[in-house]
Amino acid sequence: MYAVIQTGGKQYRVKEGDILKIETLPVEEGQELAFDKVLMVQADDQIKVGRPFLEGGKVTAVVKAHGRHPKIRIIKFRRRKHYMRRTGHRQNYIEVQITGISA
Repeated sequence: MYAVIQTGGKQYRVKEGDILKIETLPVEEGQELAFDKVLMVQADDQIKVGRPFLEGGKVTAVVKAHGRHPKIRIIKFRRRKHYMRRTGHRQNYIEVQITGISA
């Protein structure tokens, strides 16, 4: 059984026991989290697709940790113009473990 959920502007294909790194949400470690924007659920040989979301579809998860992705380096450069700018960015995330899928 798996589901496709939407969170943080992205879509994820999840099944029970999966560990995901998703966009930061204001949830403490160890708390339970519910995703109600379920786009699709597959159980056995049946596939349920929402328009755009399934009514009554729900995926639950537990927050495992908070963290930050590796730094991305950004360089702006113009040759022969004596111009170069360096910046960097680290995106925050929360790590969740999927505990249940219901449709």
